[in-house]
Amino acid sequence: MTHTIRELQAQYVTDEEGKKTAVILPIEEFEELLEDIADMAVLLERRDELTIPFDEVVAKLKRDGILPD
Repeated sequence: MTHTIRELQAQYVTDEEGKKTAVILPIEEFEELLEDIADMAVLLERRDELTIPFDEVVAKLKRDGILPD
């Protein structure tokens, strides 16, 4: 699940001057953000890989008996 800044239930820790120095998130949101970051890293790693058209994948799966005709 992708979040925008406004959707996060963030609380901020500030210094004496009111400058934000840290953020506190509910653990579930933190874990979802980590998962989103991991997913993005995989996408970046694979961005130069060749792609196969969907129709070709379906045809191959049918030929291999994985999908019904």
